Amino acid sequence: MDTALMTVLSILLNFFNANHLNTMNNNPLLNCDYEKGVCEILKTPADESSSAEFTTAKTDKIKIIYYTDPICSSCWGIEAQLRKFKLEYGDAVEIDYRMGGLLPSWDIYNSGGISKPSDVAGHWEEVSPHYKMPIDGGVWIEDPLNSSYPPSIAFKAAQMQDEKKAIVFLRILREMVFLDKLNITKDEHLEKAAALAKLDVAQWKDDYESKAQIEFKKDLDLGKQLGVRGFPTLIFVKDDEMLDVLYGFKPYEEFEKRVKKINPQAKKKEYSADWQNLFAVYPTLTTQEFAVLSNISFEKSQEFLLNLSAENKLKHKKIKNGDLWILNSNSN
Repeated sequence: MDTALMTVLSILLNFFNANHLNTMNNNPLLNCDYEKGVCEILKTPADESSSAEFTTAKTDKIKIIYYTDPICSSCWGIEAQLRKFKLEYGDAVEIDYRMGGLLPSWDIYNSGGISKPSDVAGHWEEVSPHYKMPIDGGVWIEDPLNSSYPPSIAFKAAQMQDEKKAIVFLRILREMVFLDKLNITKDEHLEKAAALAKLDVAQWKDDYESKAQIEFKKDLDLGKQLGVRGFPTLIFVKDDEMLDVLYGFKPYEEFEKRVKKINPQAKKKEYSADWQNLFAVYPTLTTQEFAVLSNISFEKSQEFLLNLSAENKLKHKKIKNGDLWILNSNSN
């Protein structure tokens, strides 16, 4: 890894250590609870007394500050709801992706039920069927990550360049780590993701090694001010006022309810649930995502997608705990 990046990562780790180590005894990953649907960081006294200082551009849209992390299994779990939410309420909301720094380093917190990378493998295998999202925990055995900071900084570099491409970049990273068992702290995988997301890779690398590190620290600072203690956290803001929070894995109705509460006039946009339209918007879909977007059962979705694969209209990627479906470029 680049020397400059290692230096700034060290500063960021020291920052996190100074602000949290004295009051937190566990690795944040210890608190990834699928029953709560959240990867949680314990609250600190400083968090209790902090007050958020932020401003948002004046707009008719509801701003949603979304705190997440590339390796957050609960965040992977809400992908189906989030994708549908964007299709139906994308005209009424604006989602601001922020990185929360779930795993600073295994050296900082090393006690409790999850004290080493191999412990995460079992946890991921457990949450996969609960969320109905494919996850293979093998990366924590075969090539474990030592931190979630590098991919978080990499996302900020992508975000500085292009917001939409950054979201594609984040999705690619999540498929790499959750499905392909790839260590997404490594430069080779991060650069491949940047290229696949059609970013200017040279510019991305330059930002990754410099400005993006500062942007990541700003996310950590703001998260502390806002009292963010776990992921996913979606903070609903209108006219600089925090109006509601969606914390952890929640059914789609909870997303919709919050929008309607803040803006009763918000209109749900009708979209075509035809499989070709869905894959045109989202080129890769899990079975659960297709089921939620199509409003049909998981079982019927699986059968339908298998038929499309048999007809060579979709590529079928079998994962240990599920499936990923990819639009075949030759499909009509």
